[in-house]
Amino acid sequence: MQHVKIPQDRIGVLIGEGGETMREIESRAEVRLDIDSEDGTVKVESVGDPVTALKGPDIVKAIGRGFAPDDALALLEDDMMMFELIDIEAASRNKNDFRRQKGRLIGEGGRTRELMQELSGAAVVIYGSTLGIIGGPEQVDAVREAAEMILDGAPHGSVYSFLERKHNEMKHKGLEYHQFTG
Repeated sequence: MQHVKIPQDRIGVLIGEGGETMREIESRAEVRLDIDSEDGTVKVESVGDPVTALKGPDIVKAIGRGFAPDDALALLEDDMMMFELIDIEAASRNKNDFRRQKGRLIGEGGRTRELMQELSGAAVVIYGSTLGIIGGPEQVDAVREAAEMILDGAPHGSVYSFLERKHNEMKHKGLEYHQFTG
């Protein structure tokens, strides 16, 4: 059994309308969820295939970090699907720097986050002090590298060029490239 803590405002999303989302996670990930809506603690207990159940806590964490339930459930579609978090606050010197860094990652009108998502094929969400990524290994690597470039102060133009290059590499390698339709 694993315990996952999620923000109060994401509990409703995890449960879903009439418990629909919770039931879908339980059946598809072969786990049982015990949600404490008072403090945001979720107990994730394996009830079926232990390998499938390993993805259960990641699905709950992903929803807690701002992903839509459908995006989080994509972790079950393929053994290679990964969920990764980047702590923006850890890369910041102070509150003002944190706000600036987060703003740079989001971009004007959300354009930078959108481009990271479109060009990598991964799902990308910025929520609170984290940037979350769900995708295959190559997709997650591309977004992580792009985010690190932005956090290190690289101009957006060079980050976009990097993402374009990665996008083309993934297409040419014949990787199953699925444009994320979020």
